[in-house]
Amino acid sequence: MRNEAAFRRAGFAAANLVMTAMISAGASPSHARQTQTAPTDPEAKLAAMGIQLPAPSAPIANYVKAVRTGNLVFLSGHGPANASGEFVTGKVGRELTVAQGYDAARLTAVGLLGSLKAEIGDLRKLKRIVKLLGLVNAVDGFTQQPEVINGASDLLVEVFGERGRHARSAVGAASLPRNIAVEIEMVVEVAGE
Repeated sequence: MRNEAAFRRAGFAAANLVMTAMISAGASPSHARQTQTAPTDPEAKLAAMGIQLPAPSAPIANYVKAVRTGNLVFLSGHGPANASGEFVTGKVGRELTVAQGYDAARLTAVGLLGSLKAEIGDLRKLKRIVKLLGLVNAVDGFTQQPEVINGASDLLVEVFGERGRHARSAVGAASLPRNIAVEIEMVVEVAGE
């Protein structure tokens, strides 16, 4: 017990020394955390992951894929479209497993990033993913919506580090347009121009 407590104290002391040195050099404690986790080029990270962002398709009704107001960009609900534009369809808990729903949410996040890039030109301008609203097309009584929408959340954190962590809602839906497996909206903060 004593050795464990001494070990913890030594660890805290070392962390405090590092933090003190960084603050002395002009870095804030929050800056120290950001530099450790923030990727420099999210598009290079996506390429390293083997992910190519799709060009957004034209909306099929009287709306747009993204709206920018000030430093916020609101992205319309996107579904899980593959490279050829075909959607992953079906209800999670019947035609699709939770793992397949997770993959559909991940694919949806890729589409959202494609629309975001089309809107802002360069993903390095992203300051923070603010909020996701994830809808899961699921059977009655399904309760694993968070596990499905984790597919999108995990991808965003892989690509953007701490800037990818966001507030989120994950809810079930009795049905979604064209029977798509998931639909996700996203709000992001971008650097001012």
